[in-house]
Amino acid sequence: MAKVRVHNFSISLDGYGAGPDQSLDEPLGVGGEAFHEWIFRTRGGAEMLGREGGDEGLDDEIFRRGFEGIGSWILGRNMFGPIRGEWGDSDWSGWWGDEPPYHCDVFVLTHHERAPLPMAGGTTFHFVTDGIEAALERAFASAGGQDVRLGGGVSTIQQYVRAGLVDEMHVAIAAVFLGDGERLFDGLAGPLAGYERTLRVGDGAAAHLMLTKPGS
Repeated sequence: MAKVRVHNFSISLDGYGAGPDQSLDEPLGVGGEAFHEWIFRTRGGAEMLGREGGDEGLDDEIFRRGFEGIGSWILGRNMFGPIRGEWGDSDWSGWWGDEPPYHCDVFVLTHHERAPLPMAGGTTFHFVTDGIEAALERAFASAGGQDVRLGGGVSTIQQYVRAGLVDEMHVAIAAVFLGDGERLFDGLAGPLAGYERTLRVGDGAAAHLMLTKPGS
């Protein structure tokens, strides 16, 4: 049965999954790049960015696993870009340039309608205004029997966890403190209480917490 999965979602040691004050210059919020550094160091992360080199090992293995068997994605609007409110005449098409790394349908949660946005490499962004369940229904239909990946951000993951819709969740804990921003686990102690928890620590730049819903 197809699953809803979270992968490679990075947090700081003090639990923040995004820094404050997202902007064009700070797409992950102020200080956010520091706890995503483990991704940039892997060979898979380098390939995703069109670079050569990168480290192999546990971090790279886990990073790559997050793309296996994924047929579609769901993103919160802030993961798509820094624009707030009505789209207006904005031609914003995401942080990733002409060819985003998804190569499938991506469903963006928003309160404001916008026409689908096809991109090079097979990615099409669809803007969903009628809630998380509607976005998930469309994502499963598009995935063709494969899994749906939640790309974030913090608010989006929290909404799906509270609704009991997340089957697997991988959180990478980076050895940095942030001090401000959005905490991933705020209010989730109850919804996540029954999940199986596995922690893996290699010789890389992050510890990896795996949360699996019973029966998944």
